[in-house]
Amino acid sequence: MISSPWDRRITRAEKLAAAHPSAAEILKFYAEIARFQKNVSAKLATVEVSVLDTTLLAPHFNPLLSLVKKIGPPPLAEAATELLARSDALQALLIGWRDSQAGAEPYAFFRSTLLQPYMESAASRSEIPRGTTPPTCPFCSEKPVVGVLREEGDGGKRLLICSLCSTEWEFRRVVCPGCGEESKDKLPVYTAGEFDYVRVEACDTCNSYIKTVDLTRNGLAVPVVDELATIPLNLWADERGYKKIQCNLLGM
Repeated sequence: MISSPWDRRITRAEKLAAAHPSAAEILKFYAEIARFQKNVSAKLATVEVSVLDTTLLAPHFNPLLSLVKKIGPPPLAEAATELLARSDALQALLIGWRDSQAGAEPYAFFRSTLLQPYMESAASRSEIPRGTTPPTCPFCSEKPVVGVLREEGDGGKRLLICSLCSTEWEFRRVVCPGCGEESKDKLPVYTAGEFDYVRVEACDTCNSYIKTVDLTRNGLAVPVVDELATIPLNLWADERGYKKIQCNLLGM
């Protein structure tokens, strides 16, 4: 039995890598990173996590850099090499991280890889407000990385998943999380045959988009992993000038 969110992500990434050669390299790399994060999460399970304590993450920093230097794509491997040479690297990455996160730049990957298991652990032990529908996470205030549709009654309930702590919260079906646009005419939707259970939900008002994974069509999907595999959807959105509301862990 798969017992943790990390196990589900790893298993799904490996399965999708075998099924979709075009995304295999990305998914195999992600699976190794998820294994690293699973280990960090296990170490954090026995300690108090609330306000960010960088001393709890410090023992995992150099092992992460060494791993990425060995198996990462060239831009990340080069960044890992640079960070290994800096004595203040961890401090530089994490101080002011809320103001400096830029999903596409290499250092953001290392910051997010360390912070995700920490913030997930903190969120899992916290009382998160329910019944509100903010465009950002009700726990850590970060942006959503992917949406999800879950069965509810005769239809599907839309939720957003936080890019940092993986908290899920309800959000109205026909509303842009980027700017609040509600007009259906300005909210185009695109799907691709290869991934008919994942769609791009775009907005012509703010030119943003988010992917949404429909679990009513594919109950085996793991949203944060399936989102990584759907590269053709990114290309469709990029060609039309839409910008993703929040990049995923790998900067896409």
